[in-house]
Amino acid sequence: MGEPSYWADDYVKKTCKAAEAVDRIRPGQRVFIGSSCGEPQHLVRVLSNASADLADLEIVRLMSLETTPLTLIANKSKGGSLNIRQFYSGSAKPKAIARHSRFITPMNLSAVPRLFKSRRLPIHVALIQTTPPDDFGCLSLGVAVDITLAAALSADLVIAQVNPRMPRVLGRSFLHVDDVDLFVEYEEPLITLGTTPDSSAADTIAQLIARLIDDGSTIQIGPGTTPKATLAAMKDKNDLGVHTQYITDPVMHLFSRGVITNRRKGFNDGKIVASSAVGSENLYEFINDNPVIEFHPSDYVNDGTIISRHNKMVAINVAMAVDLTGQVAADALPYNHFSGITGMLDFIRGAAMGESGKSLLLLPATTMQGKKSRIVPMLDDTAVVVPRSDVNYVCTEYGVVNLFGKSLQERALALISIAHPDFRDELFSHARRMGLLAIEQLQKGTITGVYPLRLEKILEIDGEAVTIRPAKPVDARRIQEHFYNLDPDDVVARFFHRKERFNGQEAEKVSQVDYISNLTIVAVVGESGFGRVIGIGEYLLDPEVNMAEVAYSISGAWQHKGLGGLIQEKLAEGARSNGIAGLYAYTAPENQGMIRLFEKLPYRIETGKEDEMLVLRCRFDDPAIPA
Repeated sequence: MGEPSYWADDYVKKTCKAAEAVDRIRPGQRVFIGSSCGEPQHLVRVLSNASADLADLEIVRLMSLETTPLTLIANKSKGGSLNIRQFYSGSAKPKAIARHSRFITPMNLSAVPRLFKSRRLPIHVALIQTTPPDDFGCLSLGVAVDITLAAALSADLVIAQVNPRMPRVLGRSFLHVDDVDLFVEYEEPLITLGTTPDSSAADTIAQLIARLIDDGSTIQIGPGTTPKATLAAMKDKNDLGVHTQYITDPVMHLFSRGVITNRRKGFNDGKIVASSAVGSENLYEFINDNPVIEFHPSDYVNDGTIISRHNKMVAINVAMAVDLTGQVAADALPYNHFSGITGMLDFIRGAAMGESGKSLLLLPATTMQGKKSRIVPMLDDTAVVVPRSDVNYVCTEYGVVNLFGKSLQERALALISIAHPDFRDELFSHARRMGLLAIEQLQKGTITGVYPLRLEKILEIDGEAVTIRPAKPVDARRIQEHFYNLDPDDVVARFFHRKERFNGQEAEKVSQVDYISNLTIVAVVGESGFGRVIGIGEYLLDPEVNMAEVAYSISGAWQHKGLGGLIQEKLAEGARSNGIAGLYAYTAPENQGMIRLFEKLPYRIETGKEDEMLVLRCRFDDPAIPA
């Protein structure tokens, strides 16, 4: 037996020019190219230049926006020189993707490493990019571990572009010099992520989702979310953790602000865990040798059982379109880069498996030009990326709805309520024709009004979080349940007669409001989308006098806690901002609770009688005189 070789000597022996390395590739082989921003650009350029002398290569990669147009070569050669296999589960709707749709292999990212390691799809050559070897002969895959590690460990021939600009990232990101067959030393800038365009829609969506992310949550952020919006949504949070497919610049900024601490993840505490990084040069500097950051392969990071182990896991992703039944389409776009879509379903399902986990799908209500609605009747000509049974929260700039556990009718009404107002009539008509609405709803008009986020308030009463907010169409059933649970005396106080039945149409009148001439404020406890209504305040405008009639009901266990006053405060705020002159209420003279509640308004109260009923009135331009 000879003396064992020293890895440094082997490294020198294995080092060659790119052309020499590419010359080792044989016709008919399957060649893997490193992922995303870890693409070995120099090697790919040399491969492209040599493609005329090669035949029947199959290029295997994640979806890529391509710094070197291999798909163009594949099309020109009609597959004679090379063909492409791109792992991608998006709907391939954008033109840039659709024209290459024949190359797409739909797979969830969590499953791709197994495809390589099992040799069901043998990798003959892997072109990867690494750091220079450290003192122990270890090379880091840097910004792209994902499926690259499995490809490199499974390949017959591994060619590594050694780039000193590649950050050294900790975790399971390492290969040894012994695992690589050829080294090509070539320094060049890494691929960086272009600037994501800011939009007012994204800013509003950020405000809406902020209340769905609790302190101590573990988050996954898809690369399509704008940095500005992400920061706005989370800047006031505490002790967030990160378990995500891609680290992006917003993660760096949130960490530097102390928002991300990873202290309360419940699994991999103290660590930001990911499989890739896409972003700026500053981001790549941030992850270099950072002991807080670990990169692991996709069969770990995207494994639903791993994802579900984290405390309050929240998956945040960008969708392209959603239909009235809740089916979701998604796609890679120039500003969300590469294959962020391919791991989306892994995280949505993983979050759903965990205790208190949730997924948020964000989309502007219309296309960039505002000419088309992104909420559509049915995804007929677009592949479904997220099945309707997996969809949780959907958010546009017009509101948030939780589709989990909702019927198709409830889903249709909910999604119409957060569509752009210009498209609601059309969507309502489609919902009718599709049979998604009950018979009694066929005679109704569509859902109008823009949800007034400014009227939301979250507070704590007796140690329980209470959300006071405008009612939504999806609240109808819960409002009905609230009426049924009222004490008989409270029913009389609210409806002025004994009442044992509260049909769905009555509840719908209370929940389906335009937020201007009729407004309902509800107080809700419990999980968003499944909360229990414990208080209701309504106003209905009398346009002849420009005054709004108000009525209230508070569940028995929540009376005498100031809840009625808080609801009334929001009703008055809404009425004032909508140009209504004042409020009035009818009540029985013996209903001292209602009288005291109305007198809390900071306006001069007029009292009168009509048919043995007490009438209370106030005008917003007539403030109360201080005692």
